[in-house]
Amino acid sequence: MSGAEALVRMLEAHGVRHIFGLCGDTTLPFYDALAQLDHGITHFLTRDERHAAYMADGYARVTGRPGVCEGPSGGGATYILPGVVEANESSVPILAITSDVATTSRGKYPLTELDQTALFGPLTKWNAALDDAGQLPAMLREAFRQMTTGTPGAVHLSLPFDTQKAPVDGAEIHVDPDHTRFPAERQAPDRHAITEAAAILAKAQNAVAICGGGPLLSGGEAALARLVRALDMPVATTVSGQGVIAETDPLALGVVGSNGGIPATRAEVDAADVVLFIGCRAGSVTTERWRSPAKGTTILHIDSDPEVPGTNYDTAVAINADARLALEALADAVEAAPRNTQNGTARAARAWAAKEAQFAPLATSRDTPIRPEAVIAALMDLLDDDAIVVADPGTPCPYVSAYYSWPRAGRHFITNRAHGALGYALGAAMGAHVGRPDAKTVALMGDGSFGFACGEFETMVRHRMPITSVVFSNATFSWIKAGQKAGFGARYYNVDFDRTDHAAVARAFGVAAWSVRDPDELGHVMAKALAHDGPSLVDIHTQSLSDSAAPVSEWVA
Repeated sequence: MSGAEALVRMLEAHGVRHIFGLCGDTTLPFYDALAQLDHGITHFLTRDERHAAYMADGYARVTGRPGVCEGPSGGGATYILPGVVEANESSVPILAITSDVATTSRGKYPLTELDQTALFGPLTKWNAALDDAGQLPAMLREAFRQMTTGTPGAVHLSLPFDTQKAPVDGAEIHVDPDHTRFPAERQAPDRHAITEAAAILAKAQNAVAICGGGPLLSGGEAALARLVRALDMPVATTVSGQGVIAETDPLALGVVGSNGGIPATRAEVDAADVVLFIGCRAGSVTTERWRSPAKGTTILHIDSDPEVPGTNYDTAVAINADARLALEALADAVEAAPRNTQNGTARAARAWAAKEAQFAPLATSRDTPIRPEAVIAALMDLLDDDAIVVADPGTPCPYVSAYYSWPRAGRHFITNRAHGALGYALGAAMGAHVGRPDAKTVALMGDGSFGFACGEFETMVRHRMPITSVVFSNATFSWIKAGQKAGFGARYYNVDFDRTDHAAVARAFGVAAWSVRDPDELGHVMAKALAHDGPSLVDIHTQSLSDSAAPVSEWVA
């Protein structure tokens, strides 16, 4: 078989059923193989390569299987890169395949020549060029192994034109089924480290767990619940960690940090004598630039990446392991020993009462422009428990993080917290819908993000995806404007733009769309949009972050 046919067969054997990508001349043999072979893979043609990667990212997060995206050489490789970087830094496994010029053309100035492996090398977990067709099956097996083992991440394969046409021995088409899902080959924790950590937690008076996305990626929600119930220890999360525990759970504190945290949750972290970080880097946003928890607090840290614990805090016990396995072992050890209880239920209730007191008057306000809190309240009233909400990092993210109370544990909220590029939500929502089509999916974006992403509405309409998009329309890059207000004397420079009729733009693509300026119309219109059986959009004239009571303590993290 040809290299292109071998690639299709290797993807099929790894259980790949969906690919997101954009055509190019160097990809023609691969597309021809997809057209001719019977393989059971659906290819989604996207309108740019960034969103192909974002779709693969959202797909991987909700399915537990690697996402696959592809694009052509040169400019296509540079366009797909932002989504690959985001996935890799978020420990989300995606395979990015970029076709390339023929190996025989290198150095002769062929159109679209680019050193693609050098480009992707520093920004992926693993990266290779498929220069030898005979090595293609082995390289695909290695790509899936790298994606799914250890700390998951993004990988890249450069696929030259002549490799796609060269012969491959069909006997080489075989896979390791353990690498079709993630995490694979989980690393168990060191027994001594578990014993040490359990002893510290058993003696603590006021411990707090802070969970990042690690427990979600590893499926550790049930093990986390066992541990915190045994100690009556409250659970805070990062933005990416939302879903490790239902936020209606009596031990849920909600989000902490500068984006979505509030003073009441910050106070509980500051009062802790022991902080247990789980699958969390303890980065600048989560820790308010390493001020909360304070230096000197006893720190325990679980992470699959051995380089993470101890980077930002003096760590009493570091547990390098898969989050689920570490939590199961820690729960076993804690349950078997005498222990203090942490009064976590009362501490969490105190924090949520303060949050509700802050949220309720804003959510019921009849102010215009409409307050973003009112949009969050409407969504909570209308969405089912299993809905998936995908938010861009600008206007929507802090409000969802602070106030949307997730009624179920599991992956129901997605946002791009590694680098925070605008335009992520629409593509990631499409990938999430493909991966979990039975759940209602909602994409939240500011109007800045809408401008980055609106071409993909054509893709959404072509595939008739019943996704509801919500635009927070305030005619500014409002996160930056809020930063200029807070830190630079309100000297606003080049952050405002003219208001777009986003509903009209969406309707031009074939999306059912409404505009809302009156808060009294918000619930009714949102209900119509969510009930629509195809793509829908609600364009809401909202306050800018610079004018609102946004739950953000610092605009530059």
